[in-house]
Amino acid sequence: MSLDYLPWRCPADRRAAVAVRDDRTELTYRQLDDWTRAVAGQLAGSGLGRGDVVAIVLPNRVELLVVMLAAWRLGAVATPVNPVFTEHEARYQIEDADALIVVNEGLDESPRGGRMATGVDDLARPSGDRPPVGPEPADLDGSDLALLIYTSGSTGRPKGVMLDHDNAEAMTSQMVRHFGLTSEDHCMLVLPLFHVNAIMVSVLSVWRAGGQVSVVGQFSASRFFDDVERLRPTYFSAVPTIYAMLVALPEEVKPDTSSLRFVVCGAAPVSEELLVASNERYGFEMVEGYGLTEGTCASACNPVDGVRKLGTVGPALPGQQIRVVDEDGHPVPNGQRGEVLIAGPTVMRGYLGRPEATAETIVDGWLRTGDVGVLDDDGYLRIVDRVKDMIIRGGENLYPKEIESVLTTVDGVLEAAVVGQHDPLFGEVPVAFVSRYPGSDVDEETLLDHCRLHLTRVKVPVAINLVEELPRNPVGKIDKPGLRRSLQPQPT
Repeated sequence: MSLDYLPWRCPADRRAAVAVRDDRTELTYRQLDDWTRAVAGQLAGSGLGRGDVVAIVLPNRVELLVVMLAAWRLGAVATPVNPVFTEHEARYQIEDADALIVVNEGLDESPRGGRMATGVDDLARPSGDRPPVGPEPADLDGSDLALLIYTSGSTGRPKGVMLDHDNAEAMTSQMVRHFGLTSEDHCMLVLPLFHVNAIMVSVLSVWRAGGQVSVVGQFSASRFFDDVERLRPTYFSAVPTIYAMLVALPEEVKPDTSSLRFVVCGAAPVSEELLVASNERYGFEMVEGYGLTEGTCASACNPVDGVRKLGTVGPALPGQQIRVVDEDGHPVPNGQRGEVLIAGPTVMRGYLGRPEATAETIVDGWLRTGDVGVLDDDGYLRIVDRVKDMIIRGGENLYPKEIESVLTTVDGVLEAAVVGQHDPLFGEVPVAFVSRYPGSDVDEETLLDHCRLHLTRVKVPVAINLVEELPRNPVGKIDKPGLRRSLQPQPT
């Protein structure tokens, strides 16, 4: 196990090369290592040690990565928290992960979940040219937990996906091999770092190859190509919504994209039309991939050099296996639909504190994705449907039960059902249907205000429909397919 994505494992001849930058700072591998050592010493002084968890509630910036690496230097675990979470949402993750320390923006309103907190501006820094002070790196084992990435489940309670260093080692080595990454590569990071995609594809993989990362913060379509022309990255990873925004820019926007060797699209299904439009307008050599947080990010991806099949997410990455099975778990012939299963060294350790959910998701070493797909004779996978009711809004996974649970806490609400409605920009957006107790006068705006208080903005329904009662199927379950059909445009 090499763990070559760690800065203290960087070869001597690369330590003077740039490792990472954002709008505030730029660090070589040596400087990144020194800062990591200093922060590790600070965290150790607060009691953080092997196996303990630090929660990082920060927007995309270099310090988020420094704290993550500092935790690993101590043999500890990092759980990145969405920085726009409400205190209610953040507290759940921080408490469920049993985080010992929270690193946040240091503002009065910064979530801390009732734990001791350190503001980002109070993080230790190396002392000029003097030798760095801090602990030597822990002797990491592949089974040491590295990350707790939270993903909502169908029960509505977010689950902590346990990813160890063996998972990260496998994922990053597969990415380097699949994309042909070298020290000449430069990733422009635009996705949020509380997602496993950004951590694995945009940061650790290019570090493993000795390249560099530019963190550009929150995505802005108007700024995006200015950053591309200024930074000259060789690749970036994004979601379909970002590509749709870029394609929708005014015709006079004609950027120089010649530095880009390829771009990655994942996290949600993308149409062939958008793939073609992106290539024709900007020359993007786009490779579409597929994966889950539970699989350490990616399990299939079209090749950069090789046959790319529009409408597919490519073949299994090297070292992984993909199987399509029927309801009884038996493999189906190529060309037939079934549930997608994944096996290999990237499959998660399990869900933190949820052995039953883990046993339901990982069966005989195979990760059940809950997605319906088709394999062709060349092993290329096409995702055609979802078993679960998950809504994918601009690459963000939203689970109706979580939103429904918030709505049903309002006095006067009897039942709530949330489904996805097609949206030309975001792919899907959540829409709620709510029935009330007799005599209740709770209205749509009250319900929306409650959602805004307890949910991140992307989870707040775009509309709430008050109904006398929710429709049900013959066995008494809420008829969500019928609700989804009711939102479709009616023929004229």
